This record gives sequence, structure tokens and C-alpha cells, in this order.
Amino acid sequence: MSIESDIMPVLKRIEDASPSGFAIAFHVTFTTPDFLFQTYRKDWMDYYSEHGLVMQDPVVRWGFSNLGKARWADFEAEDEFGVLEKAREFGIVHGSAYAIEEAGSRSFAGFARADREYTDAEIDALAKDVAHLHRITSHEGKLTPDARSALKNMSVKFTHPERRPN
Repeated sequence: MSIESDIMPVLKRIEDASPSGFAIAFHVTFTTPDFLFQTYRKDWMDYYSEHGLVMQDPVVRWGFSNLGKARWADFEAEDEFGVLEKAREFGIVHGSAYAIEEAGSRSFAGFARADREYTDAEIDALAKDVAHLHRITSHEGKLTPDARSALKNMSVKFTHPERRPN
């Protein structure tokens, strides 16, 4: 099996469970992930980038310093820059987060929907999928150069909607 055939069904499941988008940063070193998959609306990603919100985002800050699962509603008191409030203007209303660290490597994710909070079962399923992807994309998994290149290309396709797979 190829890395794409292992990863694409899992990413599709995560995408289906995140109708307002998701972002997963795999194997973050300092502030840079090896691979980043995002499906938020382009106008939100543009606004987020143009205003340098990554280190102001309470979901990202939580992912750098915590492990496990949380709901975005838990971060409201820590959102002094109003990132979550601004996200709601872009249809990113309810969300959950997950962070994992194994074999000295950290990955974390945020998932969003507009209609309702995530259930505990949905959060558990998303966490399980991210943990699986964290493990198969790790350096411990002995990725070949071709597999690393394929992951980088998949990351670009998910981040840029005009290049997204069907």
C-alpha cells in the first residue's frame, strides 16, 4: 500500500466530521510542523495568515502545551485576542482539539463545525484518527523519501482548496 492509500481514507473521515474545516499539524518542531493539513475556508485562512494569528490562537497555544482532547468552548477565557470570536464570522463556530506526543514528536489538531458542539464519541473518533496518522507519518515509521514527498504534496493539496482531491 502507498502512503496516500493509507492516509486519504482517514483524512476523508476527518473532513466529513469537520464540515467547517480542520487543521492538523504533524510532528511539530519548535513552531513548524513536518506536515500540515488544513481544510478551513480560504477567506479564513487568508485572514488568519494576514493577521498573524497562529501564536494568538488559543487552540494552537493549547496544542503546544497540553495533551489529550478539549472543546474550543474551554478556551474562551484564554482567547484574549478574539481569535475564536473572529472565526465564528467565517462559520467556524464549534470545535474540538486533540494533541498527542509519542516518541518525542508532537502533533495537534483542531476540528470545526457550525451547527453544534462535537459529541464525546465524535471527539474520541477524531482523536483516534489523528493518533493513527501521527504514528504512520512519524520518523519512527521510517518514511521513505518518496513517502515524505507524497505527504508534502498531499499537505499542499489540502491547504490550497483549488488543488484539493475529490
